[in-house]
Amino acid sequence: MASNLLSQSEQQRLIKKLEICKIQGRDKRGRPVLRIIGKLFPARLVSVDTLNKYLEDEIFPGLEGRPFSVVYVHTGVNRGENFPGISGLKSIYDAVPAQVRDNLETLYFLHPGIQSRLFLATFGRLLFAGGGLYGKVKYVNRLEFLWDNVRRKGIDMPEFVYEFEEEMEFRPTMDYGLESDHPRTIYTVEPTVSTYSMRCIA
Repeated sequence: MASNLLSQSEQQRLIKKLEICKIQGRDKRGRPVLRIIGKLFPARLVSVDTLNKYLEDEIFPGLEGRPFSVVYVHTGVNRGENFPGISGLKSIYDAVPAQVRDNLETLYFLHPGIQSRLFLATFGRLLFAGGGLYGKVKYVNRLEFLWDNVRRKGIDMPEFVYEFEEEMEFRPTMDYGLESDHPRTIYTVEPTVSTYSMRCIA
């Protein structure tokens, strides 16, 4: 999906500068956390191959040999700007060493929208079969619930994450993932659909 206007070295420097992926902080069980900020990934500028190379050189060595958790921040992700495509996601996951996959305990998915939930429900088992990633995903609608499982001290969140949290106070449909990932589109549910069933849609 990347337009490849940048050289591979320039792409790698951009990934590092933006701090898209960073080992930072610990969860409540003392395991290191890999924090991923989806909105910061410039899919039009950075190729999947370059991202895989960066992960191989800079991230995976710090995770090998020990259990860890992932905090994936989905806040503000735009499909056209930040999504590497289905084949790209598959390529990224397949490039993760088996030992690293096996050591992943939990992937906390912060601020999922209805589109991302449906995507994982449809393609999750197909894309992420090896290593059981699909079964390790936990949706987290609010930061306060993330801090129940991850130590707040040591994890840096972009300002737009806190701004989104404030916005949710005035738009309650967002609190349970009932709003689309696409701007200005709001999904409603019938009163008979329970919150629990929506939380477990995937």
